[in-house]
Amino acid sequence: MAGEARALTVLLIEDNLEEAELIRLMLTQSRRETLRVEHVTRLHDGLKRLGDGPVDIVLLDFSLPDSTGLASFERTREVAPNVPIVILTNLDDEEIALRAVREGAQDYLVKRQVDNELLLRSIRYAIERMHNERALWESEERYTLAVNGAHDGLWDWNLKAGTAYFSPRWKAMLGYREDEIGTDIDEWFSRVHPDDSVALHNALEGHFTREEPHFEHEHRMRCKDASTIWALSRGLAVRDQAGRPTRIAGSLTDISVAKRTQEQLLHDALYDALTQLPNRTLFLDHLGLSVDQARRRKNSMVALLFMDLDRFKNINDSLGHSVGDELLVELARRLTHFLRPGDTVARLGGDEFAVLLNDVHGVGDATRIAERIQELIREKMVIGGREVFTCASIGVALSSPGYKRPEEILRDADIAMYRAKAAGRGSYQVFDQTMHRNAVALLKLETELRRAVELKQFVMHYQPIVSLEKGRIVGFEGLVRWRHPERGLVNPERFIAVAEETGLIVPLGWWVMRQACRHAREWQQLLPSQPPLYVSVNVSGKVVMQPDMFDRVTAILEETGLPATSLRLEITENVIMDHGDIALGKLAQFHDLGVQFSVDDFGTGYSSLSYLQRFSYDTLKIDRSFISGMESKGDASAIVQTIVALGNMLKINVVAEGVETSMQFKRLREIGCSHAQGFWFSRPVDRAATQALLLHPPVW
Repeated sequence: MAGEARALTVLLIEDNLEEAELIRLMLTQSRRETLRVEHVTRLHDGLKRLGDGPVDIVLLDFSLPDSTGLASFERTREVAPNVPIVILTNLDDEEIALRAVREGAQDYLVKRQVDNELLLRSIRYAIERMHNERALWESEERYTLAVNGAHDGLWDWNLKAGTAYFSPRWKAMLGYREDEIGTDIDEWFSRVHPDDSVALHNALEGHFTREEPHFEHEHRMRCKDASTIWALSRGLAVRDQAGRPTRIAGSLTDISVAKRTQEQLLHDALYDALTQLPNRTLFLDHLGLSVDQARRRKNSMVALLFMDLDRFKNINDSLGHSVGDELLVELARRLTHFLRPGDTVARLGGDEFAVLLNDVHGVGDATRIAERIQELIREKMVIGGREVFTCASIGVALSSPGYKRPEEILRDADIAMYRAKAAGRGSYQVFDQTMHRNAVALLKLETELRRAVELKQFVMHYQPIVSLEKGRIVGFEGLVRWRHPERGLVNPERFIAVAEETGLIVPLGWWVMRQACRHAREWQQLLPSQPPLYVSVNVSGKVVMQPDMFDRVTAILEETGLPATSLRLEITENVIMDHGDIALGKLAQFHDLGVQFSVDDFGTGYSSLSYLQRFSYDTLKIDRSFISGMESKGDASAIVQTIVALGNMLKINVVAEGVETSMQFKRLREIGCSHAQGFWFSRPVDRAATQALLLHPPVW
């Protein structure tokens, strides 16, 4: 198994500390690579750092205390010619930007126009382009060494007589015997590709008139068998006393292999290796040209469709990556045949595709194509003898005068795609500005949440779980709250989804479990009871799938002194549905240890009964939506009664969630429900209030 990719070192040369911190925060959002930021405030310090050790990329401000403008770039490039440099400045000057890029800068970004996705993408592309340029240079260097050791074809042209000598090697390179080519100079020129003839004569004339000290030109030549080779012709003229050329001699080198290598490197830099579709770099180039053309036309727009296959990971995990690759190739083939000749489809990476639709006249044109693409993707695919079905979430964005860079329209189509995925798989959404504002707000929330996890800005609240038969508290559910420095206590509904999406739920989950176990043990020692008080903790599927989950939980139990039988882990049915036998195997380990399990929100999923057969749960928690409906004339009361009866038959405890009224409380006791929690008993309260509840328990 391959090891983790190394962290990339980013050297940030920026004297404004607030802007530097903002850039650092943006770089922490990368999910594809780990970026280690080193920050200096002066160019002198940056140049010294470049001389001390390897750096993967430089982010360079143009207004520094000890250097400004292009001079800063030139000095940095001189010290580190092989390190990609991205200009990151407040100076929005297109002429300077073009000069910087022409002189070797990988990108020129204006700070106020940059978001984290654009900055991360620019860094990623800059490093990739520098690697490709370096590979091309090394290839050309190897080729030069090979040429120096090769036997090239020689030629000698007498300009006064109009005759020429061509060596046997020169003739053999074109597939001719020595006696098949004469001494007329046209034996050379007549075999030059028509598209290259004028440039060849111009190059010769440039040397004859002393504009160029040497003659050198690459051109194609037709061989005897009608094939074509790429040739490099080089020569030096002999001149008379007046400086007029009288003769020129040189060599002819077959550079076809080097040309093919160069073309292959260029192809590899612009096309996806698996599907042979354009990659992100080439697609953005096409998108930029199309947006510029649409801007010059009236009543014409460009539409961008950003697609992500739904549940593609499940196909890879269940059928193997080779089947997943074949599916991507087949999808690329279908999309290529479906689209009009002027449109472009690209693979952006993984299971992400983009479609560029030129000359559309409104959102209706784009959505009709999106619907037809979804129908195309839903059609059965037979891969390796297996029938495979999939669908896609599609985000749609249309060009408008507000877009300055192609990355911006791609970003908005990406935002719309994620909205489509959230709205329901296999659907599409058209981008609007509300989505962008929500995305910006979500990014801010994610940044704040990362900091909150680092600084442990959280506090535990607890809601009692009451035995309806005994009328006393038997346990608590631990519930986390975010103690936000500006907004006060934030309920988990506001941040748990973001924590799940970013993976922050894992460190947060361990913190919650450790705190809950520590507090529960304190209360057991304060008020011994039989059986002891227990604590119930919600566990994310991402935590369940951690390789060291069992070891981490047992370590927490040992550290806090809480008996394993006093810990209950609450999981949703989706955890089992998404992770199957792996999750069941892990849960069985805990069961053997004595840790108990609760099925949260029972009755709202699709696999409840089947998994009740496969795994012995200890508790079913009836979803609050059924409890709140018990006071109406609907079927909720019957459903609750059925779940309670099911629990009694299977000898599984039942906890009714969300009990808020005396009628619900009385009805649950009548039908034999064993446990309940909700506002009727107590709202979730902090640690001190929880202890007060235990010392002075209410009467129910």
